[in-house]
Parts: sequence; C-alpha cells; structure tokens
Amino acid sequence: MRVKTGQRVRIFNGTDGEWLATIQAITKRHVTVRLETKIRRPAPEPQVTLLLAPIKRTPFDYVIQKAVELGVARIIPVLTERTIVARVNLERLTANAIEAAEQSDRLTVPEIAAPAALGTAVRGLAAGTSVIFCDEAGDAAPLAQALSKMPGGPMAILTGPEGGFSPQERAMLRGQTFVIPVSLGPRILRADTAALAALAVWQSTHGDWK
Repeated sequence: MRVKTGQRVRIFNGTDGEWLATIQAITKRHVTVRLETKIRRPAPEPQVTLLLAPIKRTPFDYVIQKAVELGVARIIPVLTERTIVARVNLERLTANAIEAAEQSDRLTVPEIAAPAALGTAVRGLAAGTSVIFCDEAGDAAPLAQALSKMPGGPMAILTGPEGGFSPQERAMLRGQTFVIPVSLGPRILRADTAALAALAVWQSTHGDWK
C-alpha cells in the first residue's frame, strides 16, 4: 500500500472499533503499529445474510463488493440445480470484502462462508431467521411491501442463479414456514442485479440500525 514508517493510518475491527495509529516497523510479512487514539466505538449492525448462487467471476466479485457496502453481515454462496459456476475463490472474495468495508467506512468485514447446497444453507440458518425468497416465477407481494410488515431481527435474502430456481426448489422453499416469497417487479433481472436490487430495498427499510 506504499505506506512508510512513521506514517499515520486508521485501523479497525468490529470488536475494538477504529483507532488512529502510527506505523512503527514494516517487513515483508508484518506491519507493527502503535495505537494512539480511539476515534470510533463498535456499534450494533443488522443481522442480514445474503444467499446467492455463484455466477461468473466479474459480476460475482461486483456483487460481493456492493453487498458489503449495503451492510450484509454474512454471505453464503448456494449451489442450486441450475447453478453454472460451482467453485468460488473464498480468498479472493474475502479480499474484495475487506476492500469494500474500508471503502464504505464500516468497521466489520462480513463472513463469506463456503458454498453449500441450497437446502442445507437455508435450513442451517440460525433459529428465528426469516428468509426473503426472491421468486421470479411465482405470484408474491412486492419486496418493499413484505418488508414493511416485518419487525427487526435476523433476516436472510435469497436470490437465484442465472437460470432461475427449478420447480422443485421453489416448492421446497415455499414449503418452509420461515420463508417469505417476494417479487422484485415485472421485469426479468440478471442474477447480480436481483441480489443488489433486493439489498437496496432492504437497506432503505431495515438497514438503519442507529
């Protein structure tokens, strides 16, 4: 990052907050800093998880970055029947998430979980989590309308792969009492557009935790 010894930087994490610090030493593998002034305390953040099927590298990287900026706490790549990309580079995605957290001035870096089968990921969410299922193929209330009726609390937003969810997957999801089908509008959205559109609507209604 082209920083030098003696230069002042800001460092942060979600547990200790943000500090003004001075770089004491730089080696190939480590940087030593001296903490000086605490400039921001950690604060509660909304517990929202994004579940989305992996897509091609560039759009997927972009979605991860913007999801971090929009305030997600956790990202789970889900493998569906129609998922085209089955492997993800967790190290690269985590690096993207760190950069996005720095850019958006948030103190936490969302967890990016290992890919999991759709059913496993949905059923493995913490008890009490409501799943917002963005269903492009069925009748459902608009997302904003559904969110307006929901109290705060753990929430997950689920968007599908480039080919959409299969009929079997849709039936499985709609059969879960904690899954709430919603519509993102009349147009067919790309997988990356759908995820960010859903998060933007969520943030406008439930993302203000201050």
